[in-house]
Amino acid sequence: MGKVEGGMKCVKYLLFVFNFIFWIMGSFVLAVGLWLRFDPETVSLLNGDRAPDTYFIGVYILIGAGSLVMLVGFFGCCGAVRESQCLLGSDLLLQFFACLLIIFGAEVAAGVFGFLNKDKIIVDVQSYYTSTYNESSNGTLINSYQKILNCCGTKANPCPDRKTDIKDCETGIKDFFNNKLYIIGYVGIGIAGVMIIGMIFSMVLCCAIRNTREVI
Repeated sequence: MGKVEGGMKCVKYLLFVFNFIFWIMGSFVLAVGLWLRFDPETVSLLNGDRAPDTYFIGVYILIGAGSLVMLVGFFGCCGAVRESQCLLGSDLLLQFFACLLIIFGAEVAAGVFGFLNKDKIIVDVQSYYTSTYNESSNGTLINSYQKILNCCGTKANPCPDRKTDIKDCETGIKDFFNNKLYIIGYVGIGIAGVMIIGMIFSMVLCCAIRNTREVI
């Protein structure tokens, strides 16, 4: 019986450490998602009524997945500290596995969305800027683009007094959103990799608990 109790304590500590790591990872993903969503520069560039909102879809997926990972990690830590018998049961670990599978799907979706839709999002923003620039080259929105991206005009309609070291705004938009979308893609795929480890770990613990109960 002493070995069995020692095994269950080991499971409890492993679950606490694992869920604490999950909580940290979830907090990180949530922080990145909120930064991408409320970054003042991005908000300024996509603030118009006709601004494309495709970019924010991947960001919202990232925020949702990060929030879910954070909640799973938090309640997992609380259950392990309180020595909840429900938490240490194999049935709940199977549910935990299913929850990780859902989060894994969301993270992969965010990562794939960021990589596959990168070119489309950039073209949409470039088209939005070009149409707005053709209507009014001195508007507030155009000034925001030129100030944030350190650019001026378009390839087809460059600024007459543009300096040689100043790029056109279509190139500036491409460089700016390339960086943002790569962050979405890499964070999504990276956390999905952690989810795979988590799913393997939960199944190993599930088998260990069942073996322990058979000994009892």
